[in-house]
Amino acid sequence: MFSSPLRTLFLLLLALAPATVPGTLEAQAVVLVPEAVWDGLDDAPVPGVAVRVEGERIAAVGPRTEVDGGATVLELPGLILTPGLIEGHSHLLLHPYDETPWTDQVLLESLAERTARAVVHAEATLLAGVTTARDLGSEGAGYADAGIKDAIEKGVIPGPRLLVTTRALVATGSYNPKGAPEFTFPKGAEVADGVDDLIRVTRDQIGRGADWIKIYADYRWGLDGSARPTYTEAELALVVEIAASSGRHVVAHASTAEGMRRATEAGVRTIEHGDGGTDEVFALMARRGVAFCPTIAAGDAISQYNGWRKGTDPEPARVAAKRASVARALAAGVHMCFGGDVGVYPHGDNVRELELMVDYGMTDLDVARAATSGNARILDIDTDVGTIQAGKLADLIALPSDPTVDVSAFRGVSFVMKGGTVYRRP
Repeated sequence: MFSSPLRTLFLLLLALAPATVPGTLEAQAVVLVPEAVWDGLDDAPVPGVAVRVEGERIAAVGPRTEVDGGATVLELPGLILTPGLIEGHSHLLLHPYDETPWTDQVLLESLAERTARAVVHAEATLLAGVTTARDLGSEGAGYADAGIKDAIEKGVIPGPRLLVTTRALVATGSYNPKGAPEFTFPKGAEVADGVDDLIRVTRDQIGRGADWIKIYADYRWGLDGSARPTYTEAELALVVEIAASSGRHVVAHASTAEGMRRATEAGVRTIEHGDGGTDEVFALMARRGVAFCPTIAAGDAISQYNGWRKGTDPEPARVAAKRASVARALAAGVHMCFGGDVGVYPHGDNVRELELMVDYGMTDLDVARAATSGNARILDIDTDVGTIQAGKLADLIALPSDPTVDVSAFRGVSFVMKGGTVYRRP
């Protein structure tokens, strides 16, 4: 039927094809043989370990001789196999602000253009080794994030597994874009206030595809344009209660100490940004098990867009405040979430946040864990992803060096498998 080289190629492609091929009774099995395996938990990669994949899941992990029976073997010489990265704060429907300011993206770019960009961003994210991403708001693009998620799940486009929040919730008068007071501008999120409105909008977003509910616990609407709390603690708790009744969690945008305190007392799962967090607030978060996504890379990027010459100029106040808040969170023992607010800076450059987390005081090992098993636990998806274990989804990436001693190794991703399907290989 084929010449020998073509037959070999055909068999390899067949083995690496999506797990269920029409007309077959059994899924193809593939054994990945890297230099070493880091499972997302251990202190270091373990050499001499192979991973057997059957269908979309990991069937076995162990010595090659024990797991490769009857399977096609894919050698990954010199590479470290790790779980796929889990991004905790992304915006696929945004692109870097030095290209187009946020307000112009929300007001001037068509939904078609923004969705087309998101398709490109999703592929770049996956090829960078991010196999799961929590997308925290469509930023004025309605429910396009839910549509992108559906397209990925149906195999229409490549991209990471998505957890989406759709439109997000904001208090009347607090959010942007804004302009002349006599005009009403489209907003980057959905306005909701008070008991009846918050219940209705929360349920409506869930019904339209939200996996999480995002709420803005504070925003820049103080008299001097400073960040101030927006929702009361009771309003926040109501949203948490409604989301929890459907098995969902709430994530809060909060930069002020009071906004963070209210959100924590209300029972949110994670707090994003947290620049103004105090020792007392972070201690409260640690006691309540609320995780912290500091989004270091976003502020770092915006400061550079605004003229900061990183490495030459002193750190601006915004960057210094972020560094201080991360130090307080670490001292309090708060669970740290990997999520850089990517979209403010280029999709596919997700590793920037990991490198900054190390620069801000975490060890490489702790950051690598945060980006895999840690985020899986925080996002409540650890039964399926985050570690390399039998029964988990085969979301796997391969790197040229050990990320537990240098997280920059994640910049060298040369192999990406999601759900048993290979999207990138050396």
